[in-house]
Amino acid sequence: MTSPSSPEAPWPVRTVARKVAEWIGRLGEVWVEGQVAQLSRRGAGTVFLTLRDAAADLSVPVTCARDVADRPGLELTEGARVIVRARPDYYIARGSFSLRATEIRAVGLGELLARIERIRRLLTAEGLFDAARKRPLPFAPAVVGLVTGKDSAAERDVLVTARRRWPAVRFAVQHSLVQGPMAAGSVIEGLQRLDRDPAVEVIVIARGGGSVEDLLPFSDEGLVRAIAACRTPVVTAVGHETDTTLVDHAADVRAATPTDAAHRVVPEIGEQSRLVATLRARARHVLSGRLEQQERWLEGVRSRPVLAAPERMLHGRADDVAALRGRALRTLTHRVEGAERDLEHARARVAALSPAATLERGYAVVQRADGALVRDPAEVGDDERLTVRVAGGRLPVRVAREDVQP
Repeated sequence: MTSPSSPEAPWPVRTVARKVAEWIGRLGEVWVEGQVAQLSRRGAGTVFLTLRDAAADLSVPVTCARDVADRPGLELTEGARVIVRARPDYYIARGSFSLRATEIRAVGLGELLARIERIRRLLTAEGLFDAARKRPLPFAPAVVGLVTGKDSAAERDVLVTARRRWPAVRFAVQHSLVQGPMAAGSVIEGLQRLDRDPAVEVIVIARGGGSVEDLLPFSDEGLVRAIAACRTPVVTAVGHETDTTLVDHAADVRAATPTDAAHRVVPEIGEQSRLVATLRARARHVLSGRLEQQERWLEGVRSRPVLAAPERMLHGRADDVAALRGRALRTLTHRVEGAERDLEHARARVAALSPAATLERGYAVVQRADGALVRDPAEVGDDERLTVRVAGGRLPVRVAREDVQP
């Protein structure tokens, strides 16, 4: 037993490496699924290959005896999916991890389809295929991104068809591997490069037809997630019309073929010209009809008497104004005469009730010096000066009492 490590008693590197090798050795044999990325049959007795996990972008070296790799019925090639029975091994001298295989089985078509179905259910549960995530394609994009194989028929179909339909379109092309163990990573790299380009308005991923094994990279989980994460709308055109891969579910639009992708991405210039001509003719017809309707309305308005001979309306209104003025004058005269008669009556009544009228009849008003009226002879004293007001004016008097005989 090795004593525990401590700052005072650290382990040498060889001790750590030996312990790691012992721990890994206790794992025993395991079954591992992966994709053959590299294959080398150098030497007479040993075969070297690399087993890759595409979803995790991880690979591990594998060694096996030649009779294991060349087992009858096993076609071990790069890109093939296999199940390996192996014992993990840690090489102490180089500090490297590897697998030593004792049995290799090819993954059949049924296993491949079952694996794709498991990934499809997983991504569906995460909502990556929801219709609400689908974005509309831009109309007549100026720049279209294209991820496809170099000098492939799919590339020619997309470029030639799109440029024939819309000559002004420009393409940003990213050539990538479209088959084999490195295809998914290559397509992801081209897709992300185009997605970062602000000039690219839509991205097309195109590949021609092939077998299920050939199209397997386009059902790669990592590629599907990369498409779902794109900010730019993505159109997939992988395989023939009957071929369906997982990228078709994640894309915003799925085209049946590369040629169909070109039809969906750009409009047809002749069709758009005819559409514009039709819309212009329709607009001209609607505008002409509206103008004719307004002209008829204007003619109808102009033919009405009020506009045809407006002075005729003025003549009739002048007679009405004269009649109203005459009526107003008569009414006002009558009112003024009535007011004059009422005023004369009021004046007569005031005159009749006035003290002056009483004085005219011979009465007099006697006032003391302070203006107070004298109502009782006892109120004045002898020799007091008074004022007597009669109809003709005022008379100053002085009181002189004399004995009056009864």
